[in-house]
Amino acid sequence: MRCVIARYPFDLTKSGVLASMSGVTPELITGESVTIGRRRYPVKQVGEVITRQDRRDFTGGEVVRAMTGLGFTCHARLEAAPVRVPTALQTASALLGSAASMDV
Repeated sequence: MRCVIARYPFDLTKSGVLASMSGVTPELITGESVTIGRRRYPVKQVGEVITRQDRRDFTGGEVVRAMTGLGFTCHARLEAAPVRVPTALQTASALLGSAASMDV
């Protein structure tokens, strides 16, 4: 697929991106990311590896468009892990349990 990143044309393939990113350790994700293989990478890191350009020269949106076009899954931001909220019954049981242990 032909795409333009930082005003330069690139002919990218899904297999080429997979090969380029194999063995690359993902950096900490703070914004947009893309899943390549079994790993999730920041889009700026992927753009830097596949284009060999400084990540300040292109936008994350350019890389997201290219990766989406190749069939990779892109994520707007890191999803927060679900938070378990105790039910009223669990809270009451915990309170009663701690009150019973204090009577000893």
